[in-house]
Amino acid sequence: MKTKLLYQEDSYVREFDATVLDVSGNEVVLDKTAFHDGTGGVEADSGFFVFGGERYSAKAAHKGGEVVHVLDRPPVFKPGDVVRGVVDWEKRYRKMRLHTAAHILSAVLYNRYNALITGGEITHEYARDDFNVEGDMAAVRKIFEEAVAEVNQIAQRGIEVRVYWLPREEALKIPGVVKLAEKMPPDLPTLRIVEIPGVDIQADGGPHVKNTKEIGTVKIIKVENRGRGKKRLYYTVE
Repeated sequence: MKTKLLYQEDSYVREFDATVLDVSGNEVVLDKTAFHDGTGGVEADSGFFVFGGERYSAKAAHKGGEVVHVLDRPPVFKPGDVVRGVVDWEKRYRKMRLHTAAHILSAVLYNRYNALITGGEITHEYARDDFNVEGDMAAVRKIFEEAVAEVNQIAQRGIEVRVYWLPREEALKIPGVVKLAEKMPPDLPTLRIVEIPGVDIQADGGPHVKNTKEIGTVKIIKVENRGRGKKRLYYTVE
């Protein structure tokens, strides 16, 4: 990948200057970006770019192994120019809160029921996760309600979220570092680790809050039965 991912080192970067590497129509690749590209089930960031008095709405995407910024129109700037990028922070920050909440939720269900995630999505409005828990829906709803209550208790403890890198072989030796039922981390020599000490540790490439208190309160929206091994929980943060 040509682009340095600023959010992996500091998820709170809202504005940045970057050098244009490639322009193809309205798609732009930069040498660095604070825009998350939508990988890992987290909704891609949107925002805008400014150059020479022109403002371009933008949304990130992952294409061909690169972070591509899709603009609302072909830009006047060219490779070598420096542009100013601004992330839609209100939407990004809600996704960060939901993302960290999702890690705590997956840890609670993994520890209680050895449950793994079989699917998921995080938007700025809500998150949904599928878990391979079984039972009738009344029992499943109770499982989710008790898990969310524990998530909220943990969040209010104000735990600092740690982000660091480990060699892949070393990282994969950590129990529970992968909580996805059918997916392993990317085949990279080093893995980015997101740790909530005493609660959860996972290989993860996306943006997170610095402290669990920033999550607020997790609220259940609804619970669905999506078939065997797939009980879906929709939730949000307030």
